Parts: sequence; structure tokens; C-alpha cells
Amino acid sequence: MVKHDRPVGSKPRWLKTRIPSHPNYFAVLKIVRENNLHTICQSARCPNIGHCWAEKTATFLIMGDICTRNCSFCAVAKGTPRPLNSQEPKSVAKAARTMGLKYAVITSVTRDDLPDGGALHFAQTIRAIRKLTPQTKVEVLIPDFQGVIDSLKTVLEAQPDVLNHNLEVPERIYPRINRPPYFFKRSLEILQSAKEAGLITKSGLMVGLGETEKDLVDTFEALSKVACDLLTIGQYLQPTKNNYPVIKYYSPREFDYLKKLALDFGFQAVESGPLVRSSYHAAKMADKIKTPKREIEGNAP
Repeated sequence: MVKHDRPVGSKPRWLKTRIPSHPNYFAVLKIVRENNLHTICQSARCPNIGHCWAEKTATFLIMGDICTRNCSFCAVAKGTPRPLNSQEPKSVAKAARTMGLKYAVITSVTRDDLPDGGALHFAQTIRAIRKLTPQTKVEVLIPDFQGVIDSLKTVLEAQPDVLNHNLEVPERIYPRINRPPYFFKRSLEILQSAKEAGLITKSGLMVGLGETEKDLVDTFEALSKVACDLLTIGQYLQPTKNNYPVIKYYSPREFDYLKKLALDFGFQAVESGPLVRSSYHAAKMADKIKTPKREIEGNAP
């Protein structure tokens, strides 16, 4: 694991990806543009965009493409967001129908400028998809809504099939990504509330920012205590020279090791690999929920 908190050199070969060329990639691009939508695939410079769009899947980014926070790992633009587009929920639903999605993933920028953090907009998008394409399952990857429980309840009441909220990194690493450590507990409380509401829960971690194996094990344990069902683990990639540097590139073998470690904590599915991101194989992960939902530690009969 990590021994030195120094930036590393060039990307290893297993992180190289091909330039998108599949016809489906351009078909998805056309649908996104025609509906005046954003995707996290584009805004966050996801390395899997060619692969995912070739399979006609995409993660919709709602509420604009400008974030009110300044996390040091993220490629999404920061600043003052534009007003919400009231037609966006219907546009997302229309795009999902055109793409023939059986599983839609919806995320957003963080909108601390809005009283509810954009919770109602999430709920409206979930309901718009359900109305237009009832067969489509919906996973939402939500921000923390500044810890306001009523905002979270607004999303939970719309009953997404999966509630995803990323811890991003272990608690000790939070200052490195420009987040106060108490946000870690806040995020765990979000996952716990979603589990208590009966939803399938999911979280994601980046590695390569100077964490130790103990940091990761402690994080797996923390997620296990709130009965999180699904987990993704991927390599942090520095988007620009202004973002936090990569301290370590994990090998595919190390990612396999982390997956085994995580599964020992009771997750029902774990995706772990250099190019894994929050929505990677999202539908396949959700399909692995076969057993009854785990009880939150301390609440079991």
C-alpha cells in the first residue's frame, strides 16, 4: 500500500483507454445534445465514456454543470450555477426512453445555493422517468444536501431503486480533498437513513490519494455498520494540474485484493478496478441484491 505521500509519474498502461469511435457513442452524444442535457461522463472526464456510451448507457448530470463546492479531486466546473431548468426532469426521461434504458443513473452537481439542495428536482426526475418509462429502474447518486434530513426525505419518498452516496475517500484523507472531516459522518448518516427507509444503498471510494490499508479497512467497517449494500472502488486520476496529485497508482492485482477485503465486510457486490467509477456496471451490481437487506449494526433483533 502507500508508503510515501509524493506524486507519482506517468499513468501505467492499464489506465490507457481508446478514443471513442463506436457508432453508439455518437448516437448517445446526439441524444444528450438534442435534449440539452449534461452527463457526469463528460463533466468529470470519465475514462469509461467510450465503453459506456458504446453500450448506450450514460449517467445524467442534473441541475447544470457548475458546482457550488470546490473539492480538490473533481473536474466539474466550480462557481455560481444557473437557475434550475423546470423542464429538465422531462428531458431526462425523454432521453432515457430514446436510449431504451432499462437502468438509469442520475447524479448532480452540489447546489448549496438552493434551499433544499435540489432534492425536489431529484424527486421530480425520478417520477418523470417512472411516468414515461415505467420499466426503467432508477439509481440516484446524491450530494449530502448539507445534512438537511427533510431534503433527503424528499428524495427517499420518490423511491429510487438504489440510493448512492459516495464517501469518496477515507475520513483521514478528507482535508486533502478540501472537505472537513465531519462530512464523513454526515455521509454515513445519509446512507443509514436510506437503509432505514428500506432502500438499496451504495457508496464509492477513490484510492491513490495517500490512504493506507488501515484507512480503507476502517472505511469498509464504517460502511458495514450502516449496512451499505454495494461498493465501488476506483483509481483517482488527477483531472488537471490544479487538482490534488495522484500519490499512488494501484495495480489490477491490488484492486482484486481490495475487493476481497471489502467483501469480507458483508457487501452484496463490490466493483473494484483501475477504471471503476460510481456508475460502473450499475445495473449488474443492483441485480446482485438477492438476499434480504442487512440490518444496521445495533438494530438487528
